[in-house]
Amino acid sequence: MRRLIESTLVSLDGVVEAPDRWALFDQEAVEYSMHELENYDAFVMGRVAYERLRAIWEPVTGNPYIDAINQMPKYVATRTLSALGWNATPLGDDAPGALARLKAQPGKDLIKYGTSKLDATLLGADLIDEIRLWIMPVVVGAGQRIFEDLDPAAVSLDLTDVHRFANGSVILTYTPRGIGPV
Repeated sequence: MRRLIESTLVSLDGVVEAPDRWALFDQEAVEYSMHELENYDAFVMGRVAYERLRAIWEPVTGNPYIDAINQMPKYVATRTLSALGWNATPLGDDAPGALARLKAQPGKDLIKYGTSKLDATLLGADLIDEIRLWIMPVVVGAGQRIFEDLDPAAVSLDLTDVHRFANGSVILTYTPRGIGPV
């Protein structure tokens, strides 16, 4: 059974918006990210993340990390987009059911970047297996905050791992506790 891993870049002051503007990726972080990407064979994303990441990454070529992402299948929770490009497939009217079926298929794990409104649905349906918060040692000041769109009752986590980088960033890995529908 595949797992759904959510990985989110977070500033010290809790900002998750536009990490392409402030995230620090030195050689160690790039190597770690490339290694991690080998554990996944598809992306899961909401419509907003799909539109933003597609605009940023689809035109890029020659970057091994982005080339790998561009080639991977993507599954998008959307109620408004019917025609998708960038190797993407809409999850349909029952996104949780479609994700449960994807997780039941053989293959590598599924990855979801960023926290969003979709998380309330996924956490409530017990579909997220791990949340990895990659905390960058920067203060951004303004922007969307982590878990901003979630009811605090929907976020109940157990810390299961800490990975430290020489540049001062850390990845905190949490396992959500089953809390049922929210």
